[in-house]
Amino acid sequence: MKLTQKNKNMNRGAAILSVFFALLFLTIFIRFFYIQSTGTVHGQALAAKVEELYKSQRTIEAERGSILDRKGNVIAEDKSSYKLVAILDDKITTDPDNPQHVIDVSETAQKLAPLINMDINEIEKLLSKDLYQVEFGAAGRDISHSLKEEITKLELPGIIFSRDTQRFYPNGIFASHLIGYAQQKDDSAETVGMMGLEKTLDKYLHEEDGFVKYQKDGYNWKLPNSKDEITAPENGNDVYLTIDQKIQTFLEDAMNQVVDEYTPEKIIGVVADPKTGKILAMSQRPSFDPNVRDINSYYNDVVSSRYEPGSTMKIFTLAAAIEEGVYNGNATYQSGSYSVDGPDIYDHNKTGWGPITFNEGVQRSSNVGFSIIADKLLGTDRFYQYLNSFGFLKTTGIDLPDEVNSKFNYKFHRDQISTSFGQASAVTPIQQIQAATAIANGGKMMKPFVIEKIVDTDTQEIVKETKPTIAGEPISAKTSQEVLNLLETVVTGEKGTGKPFKIEGYNVAGKTGTAQMYSDSGEVLRGHDNYIFSFLGIAPKEDPELIVYVAVQRPKLEGQAGAMPVSKVFNTVMKNSLQYLQIDPTSTVSEKESTTQNAGIKLPSLEEKNLTEVKAELDKLGLEAVLLGDGQKIISQYPEADTAVINDEKILLKTSDSIKMPNITDWSRRDVMKFGYLLDLSIKTEGSGYVTKQSIKKDSIVKAGDLLTITLNTRKSSDDQALEKEE
Repeated sequence: MKLTQKNKNMNRGAAILSVFFALLFLTIFIRFFYIQSTGTVHGQALAAKVEELYKSQRTIEAERGSILDRKGNVIAEDKSSYKLVAILDDKITTDPDNPQHVIDVSETAQKLAPLINMDINEIEKLLSKDLYQVEFGAAGRDISHSLKEEITKLELPGIIFSRDTQRFYPNGIFASHLIGYAQQKDDSAETVGMMGLEKTLDKYLHEEDGFVKYQKDGYNWKLPNSKDEITAPENGNDVYLTIDQKIQTFLEDAMNQVVDEYTPEKIIGVVADPKTGKILAMSQRPSFDPNVRDINSYYNDVVSSRYEPGSTMKIFTLAAAIEEGVYNGNATYQSGSYSVDGPDIYDHNKTGWGPITFNEGVQRSSNVGFSIIADKLLGTDRFYQYLNSFGFLKTTGIDLPDEVNSKFNYKFHRDQISTSFGQASAVTPIQQIQAATAIANGGKMMKPFVIEKIVDTDTQEIVKETKPTIAGEPISAKTSQEVLNLLETVVTGEKGTGKPFKIEGYNVAGKTGTAQMYSDSGEVLRGHDNYIFSFLGIAPKEDPELIVYVAVQRPKLEGQAGAMPVSKVFNTVMKNSLQYLQIDPTSTVSEKESTTQNAGIKLPSLEEKNLTEVKAELDKLGLEAVLLGDGQKIISQYPEADTAVINDEKILLKTSDSIKMPNITDWSRRDVMKFGYLLDLSIKTEGSGYVTKQSIKKDSIVKAGDLLTITLNTRKSSDDQALEKEE
């Protein structure tokens, strides 16, 4: 009985177990069938999971396109740098004696803060996060090689570096409002244009990283039979500008000197080729270093600022009258004042010069003479048509952002007349440049442009190219020549207002301008300094090659004429540029001046030559040799061979791989930039003028990637002079 009951219980248990295992296997079968048919587990795709575990991806970095001048000299480029990273996860440390993560948050913050210019508390807060690793934002990017070595010497556990790129501007303050700047986004490694051409041309300059996908094992080793999937990187396109590095440097240096001497509120300068409309140089003060981004204004005043032009507008009033056949330069009028509806119009000396000819009125910049031309000879309606023909009633369409249009107060008769001598109107510098090309180019007005071409970096195919464009023909070639002849007398004539702008060896045609300024309430500002002083000049007059426009706002003149700061920019830029372009002088010059003209030669190749031979060759050319290294032959040179150079220019000659830092006291910023370019240094400048302090001591070994900080001033302090004597 008991045995039978026991067998029944066993059979029941076996049946239950059989049913259980059957259900279990059925469930497993259904699960396998479901997984096989759907390819997912708990909502995760198995194929993706397998790829995550056994496939890896490596980024192939692309480069943002470079911005170059018309001869291929780099203005903006990507440069290798380092990014600072802190490892916080203690699991990465396997040997307590050799920690791989941040151990002491307070000590790490205190030592890092002064090196990366970041607050200690901010670093401590960052290092206290519950993350695997953290970065330091903008403070931890663009780390130079020398700073990396300085941080590495601290031997801080968990502080590492990753390779990075930074947008680098080797010339520092150099057409900064034109070029703009690009920087990495805080939330990604993507470099984006933020201002100027870097922003407007971002779609051409922007790069796309590539990548390689490959199979790996559980230890992250690449499998030998891995089938790699490669997506090639797409580098950004290179942008070639019409800007000429040498001419731009002439402009920047001249502006710096005027800023130091006269401390004006603003300076605007433009150099253009009248035959093509190409802008060869463009700058303004205040400016900024795009490497530092110490920006005070985001607007390019050449295209985005309009103001009363003053007497430079008389150039176009004169041209209109000659073209219409109503100008008789030998006819006379009574200078001093001119009666109109409203307040009378006066000459700048209030009393005039008695009865004078219209030609003398041009030389003296007589407001009364030009009022008569616009009112009685031309008529204000016909004059307005010429304003339109010269392009003053619309934007030029230059390939730069944020161009504004002019503004003319043409409602009242007095304002219509005042427009003829540059009042009751506001125009941009670029509109004046475009109009002046008609005067300098036989009546053909050329549209200004700054983008020469855009080139595919990989294929070297031209993606986009700008051709010279005629924007109009407001006057004839005969009229343009007559205007040039009259404007030359403004500079050379005994009674001319442009005498400070005379350049020995070249015939300059041009016109001065003195524009009124207004208070916030609209009142005219009074006082000797409260004007915008300007000059629009063309040279050589016989066959114009350059137009240079300079405007200086509210300089501290201390009794000097307003033309003085303007001439110090104009004369320097025009003369050096003509010589650099090898434009032959158009008048007899002295022997000394003739020697200076020879500065416009091309620099020969000096590489592989011995020092004695090179020194003799440069001395003969009137150039200064700066030797870098202790070798006996030239390895490399800067400027490079076939570059046009000016008299007394420093020629940097590298003679060995090991370079000791020279004493660069009294060097110009331009020479320091050449030094940095040759040795691949990062240059940071403070101030303007000439070098008084240098961060790398004399005779220290200089390595590629080092940061050199220089302090510039117009004159050396006694401390600097004492230091120089000690050195």
